[in-house]
Amino acid sequence: MAVRRASVSAFRALTSSRNLNSSILTRDLHASPGSKKIVGVFYRANEYAEKNPNFLGCVERALGLREWLESQGHQYIITDDKDGPNCELEKHIPDAHVLITTPFHPAYVTEERIKKAKNLELVLTAGIGSDHVDLKAAAAGGLTVAEVTGSNVVSVAEDELMRILILVRNFLPGYQQVVRGEWDVAAIAYRAYDLEGKTVGTVGCGRIGRLLLQRLKPFNCNLLYHDRVKMDPELENQIGAKFEDDLDAMLPKCDIIVINTPLTEKTKGMFDKDRIAKCKKGVYIVNNARGAIMDTQAVVDACNSGHIAGYSGDVWYPQPAPKDHPWRYMPNHAMTPHISGTTIDAQLRYAAGVKDMLERYFKGEEWEFPPENYIVKKGELAPQYR
Repeated sequence: MAVRRASVSAFRALTSSRNLNSSILTRDLHASPGSKKIVGVFYRANEYAEKNPNFLGCVERALGLREWLESQGHQYIITDDKDGPNCELEKHIPDAHVLITTPFHPAYVTEERIKKAKNLELVLTAGIGSDHVDLKAAAAGGLTVAEVTGSNVVSVAEDELMRILILVRNFLPGYQQVVRGEWDVAAIAYRAYDLEGKTVGTVGCGRIGRLLLQRLKPFNCNLLYHDRVKMDPELENQIGAKFEDDLDAMLPKCDIIVINTPLTEKTKGMFDKDRIAKCKKGVYIVNNARGAIMDTQAVVDACNSGHIAGYSGDVWYPQPAPKDHPWRYMPNHAMTPHISGTTIDAQLRYAAGVKDMLERYFKGEEWEFPPENYIVKKGELAPQYR
């Protein structure tokens, strides 16, 4: 509860700390003074919106920004209708100045949409991960793309740890037995293991990967990581993690593999049939990064054969996942909708982060966002997306 109260206080303090009646200044590049049209794309909460006043990341609450934006004379359009040529988003793209979306219900900002969006200047991700944007087209079009880096790091890392335990302990079959009125201990116990002593490797070791490794340390696991760069030696020593420069050499060492790398042109389809075959037979895989990092059918085939003993994650491609998506029906999975980074605490953090960047943008300070938030800035992609 202390974390939640701190998050609420941070959002309220941000809401009232700045002069909300300050005049709008001209942007450094091509912004014009006056009213802006902001389009927000979020998932619809329906009856759940009223169950928690801090449920900000939905259509109904729209990050808690409507009253503030409209008091400044801006237009704020909110929708969950984002796909297809006749969707609501398509109607507003041509004259929108700012687009806000989330990884949990992403508006795909394609090159075609960018070309239509003659007024678009800023694309904000309420959360982490901006692969729903064609970043090269955004850079070529002079757009600024930014996200709220760090806003849901804790949320995702905790979720990954939970999924590891769910798979290793064979939890879901036991739960399903109870729901069905059954009792068969043997059907669960024959493939349930301790986490202690297992080798866990993370593919990608940024903020989420490092936090996961720190949380795994008390479980006395063997910890490995593969990344573009090594972590600080002191932190590496504190965690007790070993750097693996060669991904394919790390994979067969791991009992559990966690995907923590962003989706880029290089990582799309990274785990195809051949790479999965390099993993230890009976491996557990957790993927809260992006669904398209995995070859969909290769995962299904490996789960069917038992090469993958269990697969869990909350990311799919596309999103929302269609009803016939094969991951819904493969054996030994613990999949959910994309929920890990949208806890109420995370929503408060990324709502506050979006508001902070909008305030800077309206004042012509879009080059003064927190540096780590930029994904595209002045035509340059952030290093992890190059």
